[in-house]
Amino acid sequence: MTGATGFLGAHVASALAERGDDVRVTYRDLRRLRRLGGLDCEPVRADILDPTGMRAAMRGVEIAFHAAGYVASQPVERVFRLNAVAPRIAVEAAAAEDVRRIVVTSSVAALGPAPAGEVGDERQAYRGGLGLTYADAKHEGEQEALAAGERHGIEVVVVNPSYVLGVPVDLNQPGETSTRAVGNYLLGRLSLVVAGAANFVDVRDVAESHLRAADAGEAGERYVLGGHNLGWVEFVDRLARLSRIRRRVLVVPAELAGPARLADGLPGPNLGEGAFFMAQNWRVSSRKARRELGHAARPLSETLRATIDWYRDLISAGVFDRQPVSPMSVMATALRVGERAGLLGGLQMAERVVGRRLVAGA
Repeated sequence: MTGATGFLGAHVASALAERGDDVRVTYRDLRRLRRLGGLDCEPVRADILDPTGMRAAMRGVEIAFHAAGYVASQPVERVFRLNAVAPRIAVEAAAAEDVRRIVVTSSVAALGPAPAGEVGDERQAYRGGLGLTYADAKHEGEQEALAAGERHGIEVVVVNPSYVLGVPVDLNQPGETSTRAVGNYLLGRLSLVVAGAANFVDVRDVAESHLRAADAGEAGERYVLGGHNLGWVEFVDRLARLSRIRRRVLVVPAELAGPARLADGLPGPNLGEGAFFMAQNWRVSSRKARRELGHAARPLSETLRATIDWYRDLISAGVFDRQPVSPMSVMATALRVGERAGLLGGLQMAERVVGRRLVAGA
């Protein structure tokens, strides 16, 4: 397995070990193996971009999981090498070593956003041209993996997790990219969200369905592993209700996220590609995975409560005490000052006039 020291990958590796499989994991940094929480596995040093090293890691393996990736939009070359090139290398290495099947972890980003008012699934055509670096790279990566499987005669199954939340295997870790929205809200560092939508799922459910995909997934197919469709405004409202912490978070209309990208590189708290990504409609259906794999998603409130409680423990332990100041955290501080001064009260009144949410979480 590649990517086992990541948030999702560690859960997949743990699930494999718990059911009695012999697990081999690749790593580059020995220190990151601590993220597996003492898991009984065989560590092998290998770079996912090195075909020779990957072949050595695959030797004697029956089933492989390629869960390594890079969730970012910059630097562009690194994003594409790790998300578009690495899956092909993993499949080719597995085929060269007579591995029977490989499960490739992609993302719902690889489907592309669904049209407004619709729900995406595995059948929708990818709409390029939006300039979403991460989505373009993940889409190319899964297409490269499937094509390599056809060329080399190895079974390739692609899984597409949605926005993954939950608690890591190593509870001392400060959080991965997908859980930071929860942490930033609790820390008072979340200043704004864009009025788009996403699908949220528990990391444990996604990990379990990786194993199901290895056992029952159809070669050459992909499966959306999602949970609950929710707008980002409603997501922040749920965080406020479940955590019992009320913080005003500004809501940026989705149609303003595109023009905001033009400010990239200028001084100030630029929204950039991340906001444009958040502005899209990432609602998805997991009907195919439920039908063919038995995929199931626990209630979102259960996942959010676990994530909130874990972050609270980290905050109490002082893990975030020395976090650097960021433009977004400065904005969040300014919002709190403005709220205490009574300068934001008019926003909620203005919502009735404009007919849309301007503030979330309050």
